[in-house]
This record gives sequence, structure tokens and C-alpha cells, in this order.
Amino acid sequence: MTATILLISLCAFGATLLGGFVAIHLKDKLHLILGLSAGAVIGVAFADLMPEALGLGSLYHSIPTMLAFVAAGFLFFMVLDRSVILHSHNHTHDHEHEATSRGKLGALSLSIHSFLDGAAIGLAFQVSPKVGLIVATAVLVHDFSDGINTVNLIFKNRGEGNEARKWLLVDALAPVVGAISTLFFALPESVLSVVLAIFAGFFLYIGASDLLPESFHGHPTRWTTAATIIGAAIIFVAVRLAGI
Repeated sequence: MTATILLISLCAFGATLLGGFVAIHLKDKLHLILGLSAGAVIGVAFADLMPEALGLGSLYHSIPTMLAFVAAGFLFFMVLDRSVILHSHNHTHDHEHEATSRGKLGALSLSIHSFLDGAAIGLAFQVSPKVGLIVATAVLVHDFSDGINTVNLIFKNRGEGNEARKWLLVDALAPVVGAISTLFFALPESVLSVVLAIFAGFFLYIGASDLLPESFHGHPTRWTTAATIIGAAIIFVAVRLAGI
């Protein structure tokens, strides 16, 4: 079982890197990639994180309580995001520093989510091999988009190629570390459901308040809108197929 978990986590590492390299090489089409990423991030929140949170938490928390955790995640990330902006204005008055800080914050959130992805794989295998494979399939599918999203958040916020590659590596290693960590602990479902709900709120904020407006700003084309819809649809279909 340990070997299976490690193998799947290494596949997640490769899928994340592949997505990031695609984003790096298509930097000149950034508005389309941003549109795709916005749809993917929002899709992960609605099609993956929230259903998983509600499913795991149904025995411990009411639906309004779980949705409150989603809202809390959204508002917490908003406060954190705006604190970065205010700190930048008050101390540097440097818009480039502000943007870079926001990019790092978004990339860090995605990396933490990727760590939880890896942990989810390990914890799912603790339940049963069947549940583990279903969760692993879903994780592998959207780890590709995680790599794209991580790179895009850095580029969108005026980061350079080296910065994007550094955060891509962090994001790619995160699920490996997360999966390995579950060999040493077991997280109660009641706690895991709350963590997933909070991260759903994080992703809704990143997608709706950051990636989505930026993808359309300066490039108000039907193709950008189509890319967003396609990004959400890909995640939705992939998660559905993984659950069969």
C-alpha cells in the first residue's frame, strides 16, 4: 500500500510540472490560459472541494455550518489578500512589489492545497483501496490545472520565469510530501471536511476576484469567456468520471 501511495504521489508531481511547463511555454496566450485557469479553480471549488467537504462533514456538521466555513475561507483570504496590498502601499508604494506579493500568496495557497491533495490520497487509502484510487484519479486530473494556475498567478502578478519555476516546483512537491505525511498520522474526517470547505472559499476568491477579472481585462473576447467555461467543464467532467 505504501508503494502505491508513493507511486501515485510521484504521478501527481509529474502532472503538476507538466501543467506548469504548458503555462510557461504559452505565456504569450496568457489571457486565454488565465481564463482557463479561472474556470478550473472555480470548478475545483464547486465540483471537487465543496462536495467532498459536505460529504465528509455530513455526519458532524450541518450544511449551513459547512457553507459558513466556505464563506469564512473566502473572507479570510480576502482579508489576507488586501492586507498584502495595504502593507505594500504603506511601506513601499511599489505596485510591482504589491503584485508580486499577491502572486506568491496565491501560489502558496495552491501549494498548501496540493499538500492536502496528497494527504487526501493517503487518507483515502486508509479507508480502502477503492476509495483511494477514486480520490487519486481526481487529484491527478486537477493537479495538471494546479500547475497551470500556479504559474499563471506568478506571471499575472508580474513575477519572472525563475519565480514561476520555483513555485511550480514547490507546488509539484507538495502532494508528495502530503501523501508521505499520512504514513505517520490520521486526520479525523470532521476536521478534514472543515479544511476542505475553507479551501473551497480560498479557491472561489482566487478564481472570481483575481484570475477571472484579469483574464478579461484588456482582452474582452468571446474566446476568453469560452476558455473559462471550458476550464470549469473539464474539472467538472473529470471529477464526475473519477467518481464512477
